[in-house]
Amino acid sequence: MVIITEEDGDQRQQPKRSSQTKPTGQPSKESKPTPTPPPSKSPQYGHSPFTFWFYFTVAVSIITFFFVSFSSLSPQDPKSWFLSLPTSLRQHYSKGRTIKVQTHPEKSPFEVFTTEKGLTASENVLIVHGLGLSSYSFRKVIESLGSRGVHVVAFDLPGNGFSDKSVVEIGDSPGGFMGRFWYVYSEIQEKGLFWAFDEIVATGQVPYEEIEARASKRNVVKPIELSPSEIGKVLGQVIETVGLAPVHLVLHDSALGMVSNWVLENVQSVRSVTLIDTGSKSVGALPLWVLEVPLVREFVLRFSYAHALLIKLSCSRGVDRLDLDAHRVLLKGRDGTKAVVGMGKKLNYSFDIAEWGGSDGLKGVPMQVLWSDSWSKEWTEEGRRVANALPKATFVTHSGGRWPQEDAADEIAGHIANFVSSLPATVRKVEEEPIPEHIKKMLDEAEHAGHVHVHGHAGHDDHSHGHVHGAGAGAGYPDPYGLGHGHGW
Repeated sequence: MVIITEEDGDQRQQPKRSSQTKPTGQPSKESKPTPTPPPSKSPQYGHSPFTFWFYFTVAVSIITFFFVSFSSLSPQDPKSWFLSLPTSLRQHYSKGRTIKVQTHPEKSPFEVFTTEKGLTASENVLIVHGLGLSSYSFRKVIESLGSRGVHVVAFDLPGNGFSDKSVVEIGDSPGGFMGRFWYVYSEIQEKGLFWAFDEIVATGQVPYEEIEARASKRNVVKPIELSPSEIGKVLGQVIETVGLAPVHLVLHDSALGMVSNWVLENVQSVRSVTLIDTGSKSVGALPLWVLEVPLVREFVLRFSYAHALLIKLSCSRGVDRLDLDAHRVLLKGRDGTKAVVGMGKKLNYSFDIAEWGGSDGLKGVPMQVLWSDSWSKEWTEEGRRVANALPKATFVTHSGGRWPQEDAADEIAGHIANFVSSLPATVRKVEEEPIPEHIKKMLDEAEHAGHVHVHGHAGHDDHSHGHVHGAGAGAGYPDPYGLGHGHGW
């Protein structure tokens, strides 16, 4: 008889299981699972300067490659920038001149571009443009006013057009992460991509001390971001330098918010005020946020169709392609957008045109408002609010947009000329230049002898002849050496 037990089966199956596991030398039921060894830790290395500069250089290289097509990130030098301008812009520049102005005694002066047209003996009109514009956009108005017998002057606000857009100052160490990032970026641009690696190889360490020393003594190019009070100083110096007072002011767009306080403080220098599409809060037509957001700014200023669409939607629908391109080039040239945005942030957005127009100092100042009646329903309503805020002002509508100097130049010039000519002629006081004592003595001796004849120039356009007794005629007197006839220019 054969007895079959399960134990023998288990014993026959045991080798099969043991073939799948490593033999332990003990029965399987008493064997303990082998503990899993902890994962091996990779060796920790200290943060080396080489690693930091490697990743930093790679990051900068990627950013540089991404922005390489955007010219505003690597602005041209002034000469190259000027030579790349369209012919119309260079011709406009050739017709003007620059004036040095200074807003603070301890700061360096900067240059402001001016252009003029017409006889100096006629009524003086000064055009002040809004932010983001320039005297170039008013060139047609200037020509038209000059042909109508008006002496018109226009200048580019600092940070705009051909005026200086930045100043060079001795800067402190750049603050914050972005400040240091852009400084190191400029160092790599100047010294080369592998400058830091060369320093590490040569000295064995990152040149932190050299970076800090250079940063504390380096020349920093800062955009000119003037406040309204500083812009008022610039306006006053332009009027004084060109000899325009009393002047008929023409303020366009956001210009009123920039010079409103100066007008109140210098009413004696203002003959009249003409406002062209200036809102009650003096906010400009050009949306400055577009110039503030980096990617949006670069896209708009890089591609002409994007810039043209922006101007068409916000400012004017009648600007031709060449003029649009000229505006775009001036706006982005020499990093002017930073100055425009900075000045826009300093505007007084709580400005109240009704309070300003009702000031006691302006009660005797003639005022005219030129307003677009075809731009939009909302803008027409804004025009009514401005008319109500300035009840004594002459309110005239025009067919252009919010930048009517572009698409309705002759119409705007006609309204300005008619308004100026409707006022009594300006009487200017001619300040006589004092005569030196030794010249006065010579004139007195000649007067007693009874034979002195001096030609005096009352101005560049009016030539007067007369006998001078004592003080002479105007600024005309013999030259300092008493020989011949002097010209009082």
